[in-house]
Amino acid sequence: MNQRPGNQLFDAYFTAREMREVFCDQGRVQAMLDFEAALARAEARVGLIPVSAVAPIEVACSAGHYDFAALGEAIATAGNSAIPLVKALGKQIAAHNAEAERYVHLGATSQDVMDSGLVLQLRRALELIEKDLADLGQSLAVQAQRYAATPLAGRTWLQHATPVTLGMKIAGWLGAVTRSRQRLQELKPRLLVLQFGGASGTLAALGEQAMPIAQALSEELQLTLPDQPWHTQRDRVVEFGSVLGLIAGSLGKMGRDISLLMQTEAAEVFEPSAPGKGGSSTMPHKRNPVGAAVLISAATRVPGLLSTLFSAMPQEHERSLGLWHAEWETLPEICCLVSGSLQQALLVAQGLEVDAERMTRNLDLTQGLVLAEAVSIVLAQRVGRDTAHHLLEQCCKRAVAEQRHLRAVLGDEPRVTAELSATELDHLLDPAHYLGQAKTWVERAVAEHSALTA
Repeated sequence: MNQRPGNQLFDAYFTAREMREVFCDQGRVQAMLDFEAALARAEARVGLIPVSAVAPIEVACSAGHYDFAALGEAIATAGNSAIPLVKALGKQIAAHNAEAERYVHLGATSQDVMDSGLVLQLRRALELIEKDLADLGQSLAVQAQRYAATPLAGRTWLQHATPVTLGMKIAGWLGAVTRSRQRLQELKPRLLVLQFGGASGTLAALGEQAMPIAQALSEELQLTLPDQPWHTQRDRVVEFGSVLGLIAGSLGKMGRDISLLMQTEAAEVFEPSAPGKGGSSTMPHKRNPVGAAVLISAATRVPGLLSTLFSAMPQEHERSLGLWHAEWETLPEICCLVSGSLQQALLVAQGLEVDAERMTRNLDLTQGLVLAEAVSIVLAQRVGRDTAHHLLEQCCKRAVAEQRHLRAVLGDEPRVTAELSATELDHLLDPAHYLGQAKTWVERAVAEHSALTA
């Protein structure tokens, strides 16, 4: 069977199909051709080229007319994708209208085509990422509210700490998603801008008509006209990559938490089950966190790619040698990895499976020790902080040594029972009564999400 080469084996796991379509060969070529068609329209609006030349140029600006394999071979000689594409575009137009071919790419440079085409791709990528983030935020908001009062062991340094709630933990994931959505909104005006400077950034080839054409071109592409061309000022794309890195890291945190909660020893929260999902090639009992693996994988891979973008920032003079080239595959790959992570996060968040009974049993694994703080704080108000802390420390050691529940040990300690009644001790050693502001954090995270979504 004849198959086209590519990363088809892993794409469905690590990348969302819609995002791969944005950055596939067709997506890249079409974005550059959209620039060329818009340039022709803009120059005709200003009167630099005849209106009659626009239609033939537009007809030829369809990626379906071009051989991507041939373009790829030509790029190896030309040094960028715009040079062979513009040549092929000219031939395509000349075959039907030799006059119109004279006006193709007038006044632009290769980087104008590629960078503006990239921005068009990033605009679509942004739409996909923002939608997935909003959907993920909504799913997390629902789950945070559902489990706002469901106690589970808080864990610090991977050891049981005081109780939290599952809703509070999910609210933490939600807050990170909301902040990422805010960052994307804030960077849009800086990212979605036209690149148009000509050979060295001066647009000298267009003379007095340069600024009117630039303005018309920005309107045609629905991009903002920046204060100046940014051929070797790469902070715009690096900022976007950085925010994607934050998204990948935040999703990785979610994936790490879920994978730890799925461990056999915890078994408190699970990814949604499905036939064949998370199985082993040899162990029939296995239920592996395959979604969390993608979240953690993206969080591991994206920082290295992001370092490439940062390393490529000190670009020479008005056009870079090699550093600009280093961006071409790097930023699209970051977009693809984040898209795949978001898709898996959505599946997990929407179908989260929770074992509240197991959470309750796990909370009691230390036989009440995780609530020693609750007793100590109340006792401190009656006998003093140092005395209370020392007394609870002794009781905890005795509970461990005697393998008894802390409640029983406290009940046998006259210095404790002299200050705290049996009812008070029962209350203090109930995890549901020591959840602090967990519900408040859920309410605040959900409110911030809702305010951004409204």
